[in-house]
Amino acid sequence: MEYLCNNCPRMCNIMRSETGSGVCKMGAEAVVSRAAPHFDEEPVISGTRGSGAIFFAGCALRCRFCQNYGISHGGFGRRVSVEGLKHIYADLIAQGVHNINLVNPTHFVEPILASLSDGLPVPVVWNTGGYERVETIRRLEGRVRVFLPDLKYRFEDAAGRYSGARDYFTHASAAIREMLRQTGPVTLDRDGMIQSGVIVRHLILPGRVEESKAILRWIAGELPGAWVSLMAQYVPMGDVAGVDALERRLTQEEYDEVVDCLFALGLEDGFVQELSSAEEKYIPQFDLTGVPDEE
Repeated sequence: MEYLCNNCPRMCNIMRSETGSGVCKMGAEAVVSRAAPHFDEEPVISGTRGSGAIFFAGCALRCRFCQNYGISHGGFGRRVSVEGLKHIYADLIAQGVHNINLVNPTHFVEPILASLSDGLPVPVVWNTGGYERVETIRRLEGRVRVFLPDLKYRFEDAAGRYSGARDYFTHASAAIREMLRQTGPVTLDRDGMIQSGVIVRHLILPGRVEESKAILRWIAGELPGAWVSLMAQYVPMGDVAGVDALERRLTQEEYDEVVDCLFALGLEDGFVQELSSAEEKYIPQFDLTGVPDEE
């Protein structure tokens, strides 16, 4: 497999085959670091049997504070063919998961689309950092039923300083609108598990309260029918030494101010994470669990 890649807003325009020289540093085949039932997503995604989370290595966004730094920046994982991805889906579904949750999948859209050609009996979740091209999201229509995008930044300064992507909000806002166009409002089954729709995640960063409030105002005004997941799990990790307030954790005062804004805007559909959730134990072990060895 090889293809010219312009899947994300980086628009590297490089040929990906055995190896890749783009921002994500990945070749053409998917690279997976973990595939297992995951119980730490939102309740409508994890449920009682877990979400079938497949963590892909590499990333085009390159956030300095990434909690999955070893796989997003370090690229740890094992190459998996299209048939291997199908095997992973089947194994997870046999374990009873509520959905197949593709975590950070954008740079592998070609093999993923090929692996979903026959459809799945459970919803597919596109779990993304939000830095997407609308053209790429349009290719997913009919294959992905649930979108779980981050909306990290509203302002160019933080997006540039923390992720090297000053154009983050321009692309993320347009992509999320396209996601919502495809799915419509959130729908749940009789057990309260999500079947379709968009849940927009926002991680409150220390020192960026006004940014969080601006994001919530935008969601309230622009995304009718989408749910919000306000996250407070920030833990200083990755490459944050000397970077603004990212060396510390969120304060109670910062957390309370953003949560107050959420409720003042009437954003009642979704989830608010407790500040006490900011612990490293919630980060999965990236140890190739569930990843087939095809060599």
